[in-house]
Amino acid sequence: MQRACLGQSEGLTLWLAQPDDYEDVISMSAGMHDGSDYLPHRYHSWMTEPDRVVVLARRECRLVALVSYLLVDEGATVVVQGLRVCPTDRGHGVAGVIQRFTDRYIQQLHPGVKMKRLVRGQDPGPEKLVKFKILGRRGVLSLALEAESIGSFISHLRNKLQSPVIPGLIPLNEAQVKRVFLDPKLPCRVQLPGISFIQDWVPLQRMEGNLEILKRQKITWLVDSLAAPSFLSLYTPPYPIPYNGGSLCLNIDMLGADHVLAQCALVNLLEAAWAKGELRGTVRIYVYMSKALRETLLSFCEGHQGVRTCRDLVQQLFLERQL
Repeated sequence: MQRACLGQSEGLTLWLAQPDDYEDVISMSAGMHDGSDYLPHRYHSWMTEPDRVVVLARRECRLVALVSYLLVDEGATVVVQGLRVCPTDRGHGVAGVIQRFTDRYIQQLHPGVKMKRLVRGQDPGPEKLVKFKILGRRGVLSLALEAESIGSFISHLRNKLQSPVIPGLIPLNEAQVKRVFLDPKLPCRVQLPGISFIQDWVPLQRMEGNLEILKRQKITWLVDSLAAPSFLSLYTPPYPIPYNGGSLCLNIDMLGADHVLAQCALVNLLEAAWAKGELRGTVRIYVYMSKALRETLLSFCEGHQGVRTCRDLVQQLFLERQL
């Protein structure tokens, strides 16, 4: 396959990633994200996804880094994803080299890009944060359980619901998703961080051009009200991850501040995924939400012997800077 060499920078040679780089990428990524690495599942779809650029850095033919940029907000913003450096090369500025090079490359391809956004799971420290504007923080709840425990776990949660009447959340069709997503009052109702909509680590401005990006994710959307939603919850279909020799990962995003609705949304989404037969084997569940909800949901999920609360990820940090 013809490879596109983009150039050299600070001792590294930069290339556009190709499908047959997969084995090198996965070898370099071993152990990432406590076994919950999404890249083995998504790498090949990234190769054909519109408006996505994946860049590899090599030193003497050895793969040392990868970064992926996704063009969003109708061409005004790039979102950084998948940044990783080979363990033997960490701490030597490689991440900075590949990002600076890719920043310049993106600006050549898309001169209209003005902003760069990323969502981090860890605080990078004051020296790096000074380069960015912090747009918000979200709490993360991480659970691990076996599929055969999910039915009893759902029953356990239903018994713990604070409300004697379980509010029903409403699924949205495509037309309703568009109306809710573009509603100018939505940021105030559901307390969007940085007035941006974050779905599965991708921050998006609420504009029509981003709806196609969301549509590609095959999201299940639930709201408390069609007329004036104050709480949204959504999940993407579970996907395989390396954890525990081969598991599934279920990502759930919650937008809103109501504790009871958050509990009901978790129950509703688990029931929906379970009913579709999407959960099997070992399942890692990540729930992303307002920081104010995290302790409530953590307490809500505790007390079932088949569920383990993990501590590998507790927050999302939403960052932005000019490109």
